[in-house]
Amino acid sequence: MEMQKNKHEGVKRKRGPAKSVCPYNKASALQQMRDVVLGAVHDIEQLLKLGRETHSCPYYSTRLAIPPAQLVVLPYQMVLHEATRRAAGVQLKGQVLIIDEAHNLSDTLSCIHSAELSGAQLCRAHSQLSQYADRYKSRLKAKNLMYIKQILFVIEGLVRVLGGKVGQSPQSQTTQPGTEMLTINNFLFKAQIDNINLFKVLQRYFEKSMISRKLGGFVEKYAGSGVTLHTHCNNKENRRTEGLNRYLQTLQSNQNPGTACPGEHQGTEKVLSASPMMQVKGFFMALTNSNTDGRVVVHKQGSLSESSVKFLLLNPAVHFAQVLKECRAVIIAGGTMQPVSDFKQELLFSAGVGEERITEFSCGHVIPPENILPLVLCSGPSGQELEFTFQNRDTPRMMDETGRILSNICNVVPGGVVCFFPSYDYSKRILSHWEASGTLTRLANKKKIFQEPKKANQVEQVLNEFSRCIQRCSADCSGLTGALLFSVVGGKMSEGINFSDDLGRCVVMVGMPYPNIKSPELQEKMSYLDKHLPHSQGRSPGQALIENLCMKAVNQSIGRAIRHRGDYSSVVLCDRRYSRPATLSKLPTWIKDRTTTHTTKLNHFK
Repeated sequence: MEMQKNKHEGVKRKRGPAKSVCPYNKASALQQMRDVVLGAVHDIEQLLKLGRETHSCPYYSTRLAIPPAQLVVLPYQMVLHEATRRAAGVQLKGQVLIIDEAHNLSDTLSCIHSAELSGAQLCRAHSQLSQYADRYKSRLKAKNLMYIKQILFVIEGLVRVLGGKVGQSPQSQTTQPGTEMLTINNFLFKAQIDNINLFKVLQRYFEKSMISRKLGGFVEKYAGSGVTLHTHCNNKENRRTEGLNRYLQTLQSNQNPGTACPGEHQGTEKVLSASPMMQVKGFFMALTNSNTDGRVVVHKQGSLSESSVKFLLLNPAVHFAQVLKECRAVIIAGGTMQPVSDFKQELLFSAGVGEERITEFSCGHVIPPENILPLVLCSGPSGQELEFTFQNRDTPRMMDETGRILSNICNVVPGGVVCFFPSYDYSKRILSHWEASGTLTRLANKKKIFQEPKKANQVEQVLNEFSRCIQRCSADCSGLTGALLFSVVGGKMSEGINFSDDLGRCVVMVGMPYPNIKSPELQEKMSYLDKHLPHSQGRSPGQALIENLCMKAVNQSIGRAIRHRGDYSSVVLCDRRYSRPATLSKLPTWIKDRTTTHTTKLNHFK
């Protein structure tokens, strides 16, 4: 970024070395690479190779290629978030937009327009901005100083809501644990910042001055040059010794890369010098939403550094409306879009789209009907009724019956069996019970057992071992007939992983993965939908949300099997509640039309 500002190579300055320009940012080379990029499809690695060959920047060349391109493939966030879209140069006016995997659309819109700030981030932002203002106060215009003071005032208010004070270590400040849900207006009043015009602060200062970028550069410059940017100032002695302490901490962390400084969040708070002003700006932006469209969650964790304020978007349609308005046409595609009526109500009708503009198209699967066997089991081999409610699922007889079902399945199904549990907690409990009762040993006599790993970087290794085991078992005639993988709905293996062919000859769903109804955020979302969306078929929109979240998770999990035209698999849904017509209607059509329900015990799988 600094080299781009320099227009001429090697211009000498009175102080410091001569300025240099970026050798990869020359207009003729960028245009040449742009033309090559438009001629054929390239992935990121190919673009990098091409950039080296043509001595031009692949980042800016692809930016130049966007306007004349006929097809641009890009992530959700770059289309659905207006500021990101504007920064990337993506114009939607008159375009045809295709959104694939759209079952996640509502959640994605809510996530990318929500914002969260921890107490540690707020204190750090306040400290860094204060020091920036002190250092450059003689060069800053009076109006800019005023805006900086307003930002500092708002940050102080946010810290005050969390029960803390700026200017002190957030790690040492204790707060009373608890969660509070507030409307935007009530939050502004509580923080005593309702007199600040956030629109002005955002548009006139954040946008025009690019303070987030400047503060990032300021922090990087002085942290890198050995000048201490104190994150909290108690007294002169602290300021005098903090640079030495930071240096000693750096030495210690270099010697012990596995350890983190006390009080830091793992992952999010690793870099003390990084500026969180971009996140602060995002939170300010979130607070400019309509009072009815969002809520602010104040979450106190016991210490100020771990406490947080979070903006929760309740109405994703308000941000999708602009996309729908600008585009010539929007194609919303997905394999698990049921129920479409609720989707239309939440994201299309609420965004002002009329029924006459919507065209629906749905088709079956490419596989023949005999290639899938979906079964709903209402009871197990011994006649025990299957209903994995919170009250029933932990009983020994329910866990034992589930073990018998899985044992019968492993006796007859070749290759891979994937078993999904509704949560990590339940998976741990039932596997512990099976280990004590000998069920796991019986299962291991037929299938080698694998478990979904806790760390994301171990998923590939587990999948490779799972695949190799199945291949070995099909090649030799040992006692093992394949492998059994225990996974969790909504976990690392319930979406985006393909269990094709022998890897997934049977998918077992144990219970129904309903979300946590006691979650304050979910309760607020249900309340919002009940107030703003019409009731249908004797159920409230809030109830529909709970059912839809559950069945979307189910559909994603069972969709891991049958990945091509010649594939085949069985799907076993273990819970009598799957047999309800309203629940069956939320399964994909190609599964729903072929599902059989077994109300009495089923001893044999053919």
